[in-house]
Amino acid sequence: LAPRLSRLEGARRRDPPRRAGLVLIRTVAETGSTNDDVAALAREGAPEGLWLRAERQTGGKGRQGRIWQSPPGNLYASTLVRLRRGDPPAPTLALVAAVALHEVAAPHAPAVRIKWPNDLLVDGAKLAGILLERQGDKVIVGFGVNLARHPQDLERPAASLQPPVPPDAFLRRLAAAFEAWLGRWRIEALVAGRAAWLAAAVRSARS
Repeated sequence: LAPRLSRLEGARRRDPPRRAGLVLIRTVAETGSTNDDVAALAREGAPEGLWLRAERQTGGKGRQGRIWQSPPGNLYASTLVRLRRGDPPAPTLALVAAVALHEVAAPHAPAVRIKWPNDLLVDGAKLAGILLERQGDKVIVGFGVNLARHPQDLERPAASLQPPVPPDAFLRRLAAAFEAWLGRWRIEALVAGRAAWLAAAVRSARS
């Protein structure tokens, strides 16, 4: 773990790590993919609650290998969940991630809705994406959120928050919300999360 953290925290580190409860947030200026970095840290023993944010990604990715464009000013961050005996099915962490992200984004974009399984939309335009990757008992949850700007040359429309929101402040709130919903997921399974998800889902995704 130490060598990997050293590489991440060297010349590229921008912010000192912040700790709140069991959450540890680290920020680097640039990396290939925060999901890949957190996966490597997980294999080396990193604890649940670790978050890694990059100001810029050179190899950001979405579902099915799609490229995630990463201009500065937006949020690119990943966290680690270590599955425990008795946890609900791992794929349902997508619900946890979406509900937590919606909770934090909604005050800035009241029209934001969840589109299953991994997008947040504003008036049909993509504001954010979530990517879950599992390695044994470890799940890496990645978030990409257009906080300041969005790409203009995509096949489908994209959106960003107006006015822009600082990534570090947004991530602190997201980490707290994710930790809270993760705890409810472990205690209540899908009951509370499903209700919140349905309330925030786009109409075509509701069931």
